[in-house]
Amino acid sequence: MKSTTSMLEVLRRVIQEVNGARTLDAALSTMVRRIRKAMQTDVCSFYLYDKELESLVLMETIGLRTQAVGRVVLPLGEGLVGLVAKRSEPLNLEDAQTHPQFRYFEATGEERYSSFLGVPIIHQRHMLGVLVVQQAEKRRYDDEDEAFLVTMAAQLAGVLAHALATGNLLRPALAGGQAMFKGVAASPGMAMGEAVVITPPADLNSVPDLIPRDQDYEVARLKEAIGKTRNEIRAAAERLASRISAQELALFDVYQQMLGEAALADEVEKRIREGQWAPGALADVVRRHVQYLERVDDNYLRERAADIRDLGRRVLAHLQEDTPSTPETYPDNAILVGDEISVAMLGEVPREKLKGLVSVRGSSTSHVAIVARAMGIPTVLGMVDLPLPRLGGAPVVLDGHRGRLFVRPAPELTARYESLIAEEEALSELLEHEQDLPSATPDGHTMPLMVNTGLAVDATALLKSRIGGVGLYRTEVPFMITERFPGEKEQTKLYREQLEGFAPLPVVMRTLDIGGDKDLPYFPIEEANPFLGWRGMRVTLDHPEVLMVQLRAMLKASIDLDNLYVLFPMITNVEEVDEALRLLDRAILELGEEGITVVRPKVGVMIEVPATIYQMDALAKRVDFFSVGSNDLTQYLLAVDRNNPRVSSLYDALHPALLGALLELANDATRLDKPISLCGELAGDPAGALLLMAMGFTSLSMNAPSLPKVRAAIRRVPFSDAEQLLKEVMELDTPAQVHTHLEGRMDEWQLSHLMPPRD
Repeated sequence: MKSTTSMLEVLRRVIQEVNGARTLDAALSTMVRRIRKAMQTDVCSFYLYDKELESLVLMETIGLRTQAVGRVVLPLGEGLVGLVAKRSEPLNLEDAQTHPQFRYFEATGEERYSSFLGVPIIHQRHMLGVLVVQQAEKRRYDDEDEAFLVTMAAQLAGVLAHALATGNLLRPALAGGQAMFKGVAASPGMAMGEAVVITPPADLNSVPDLIPRDQDYEVARLKEAIGKTRNEIRAAAERLASRISAQELALFDVYQQMLGEAALADEVEKRIREGQWAPGALADVVRRHVQYLERVDDNYLRERAADIRDLGRRVLAHLQEDTPSTPETYPDNAILVGDEISVAMLGEVPREKLKGLVSVRGSSTSHVAIVARAMGIPTVLGMVDLPLPRLGGAPVVLDGHRGRLFVRPAPELTARYESLIAEEEALSELLEHEQDLPSATPDGHTMPLMVNTGLAVDATALLKSRIGGVGLYRTEVPFMITERFPGEKEQTKLYREQLEGFAPLPVVMRTLDIGGDKDLPYFPIEEANPFLGWRGMRVTLDHPEVLMVQLRAMLKASIDLDNLYVLFPMITNVEEVDEALRLLDRAILELGEEGITVVRPKVGVMIEVPATIYQMDALAKRVDFFSVGSNDLTQYLLAVDRNNPRVSSLYDALHPALLGALLELANDATRLDKPISLCGELAGDPAGALLLMAMGFTSLSMNAPSLPKVRAAIRRVPFSDAEQLLKEVMELDTPAQVHTHLEGRMDEWQLSHLMPPRD
């Protein structure tokens, strides 16, 4: 290779061209040609690793015979290319044919080549393929050559991973078109149905690139959309003629002028002819105009940028009109797929038709995930690289246990999931018969089961006979569904319904817990690291006016019922508790002055910040009970943002460190003679619930759909066996060992049907 400067220059250019290529095939073709030229060598080839076949397939080459593409398949470890993949390290040979691993393929015509340099392409620890250069005469590729190829492979890794995830490149084993995407499992369960893609209303920035099948059709629908927009603007101008000034009315003329000029339509049509579908072409052209106008010095022209953007949105809205929008148009087994699914979108689909949810963004602790769990809808979020435009109407299988979506599933996979879903339904029916029986072990240990409420319409009457109370009532709802902070009257009414509905059972009401990934539309919290930022009690103590209204409403709602328990979230230190208690006492005093006598409720704190584990004695002097928020405690203890798909696999509620912390908390609470409950996904896991019971937790709180399986496990496993299981588990070193051991024990107890299906 030439100098380091020219190497960097070539590298930059190749990366630019690869990223700018319209298709992956074009990108690969560009890449092998550019690398061959830059390294002044005879051959450059790319082999894709196929996980299903455990083999490498020649996908692109310049220098070898093109008919070998797709036909040469090397098992992992076989041949020089297979060796590079198996070892996951480069291999640089001056005379390849003398290497014991050398294997000759007649189809490639590579017998002429002596030198060989192969480097693995690895993305987030996963082998994706191998990049190879070869030369006829014996040549020892130097360190610079090797560094260049290794850097190219690292760059290609991201492009390839994206292409595989979006289906732009199908692994050879998936030739039938079945594709699998992974995300964060947010709500358990499995579903089969038809993908219904929810596109955001006319958002120019979220229009994907698509190659049109029929350019003339795209041009025709563009013209139709422009025509409709012109009529819409004319009608709007007529409607407003008497109500707005002549100056404002002139804007409509400007719009008509812009639409009337051939320039805009011609430019968009040109982009369609270059290979872009109408919405994408429109977005490209509008973006270019807006960028240009926003940079100019002239104020008048700068304002026109907003007009063009608005016009673009209006035309785009007409282009997107074919998306289903009425309850009648949804299929009977709709699986909603979108960039970001809101609770409002969820509400648009009739419940009996909604079978599952998939979202590119969002997290397992987001509002929509919590609602989905409460409604028992299988959900997978954080599914980055999902090819949204190509999913509409496709048959899909959604696995909410493992966080997977299969698109156009093969018949065997469909049959497998049909039987798994049938088994799950049969189990629900079977467990239904014992739902009103006590939650007690065969040897007489009672384990109260509580329910988490507040984010869906809960069937209070049905639940009441089956639970020990409400372990967590999330008060965020009234705050999320209004355009402003709800008033004392509104809150009192809602809290009263909840307290009355479950009376005389205890209802634990958590004060407003926003921040992290729970924003209020009228109170946005923009932070670089929201989970370590302004959230929970930190927000409400900074805004005592909000907390005071909430505490007053809770107290007023509890009059004559005596079943209110107040819970403070996200506590980090004792001063926060002291301050919150001062506000509670002030609220009681204020109401007394207004002639309203209320009883001081029992107060608890959420243990979710690791610091509180070491302050139990100090906290016990101030509060009546503890509630462990295991989801956040896991995330903070393991330093894992579980909403980040890159690291979500490290989030594990059965991590030995977390189990150790939970055991310590339960022991402390017993020593301090304070009740301790746990609300989090671990409580809703049958095996996890057995461990928590053995640790000494006094109650477990979960989403209603989890109750039957947890009750079934508790009713079948003696407390002494659960204690023995805990002892065994606490001696294990890794989360994987814990999972394997629990699965083995549940098998022995013939309770594996209560666990999520395994691979």
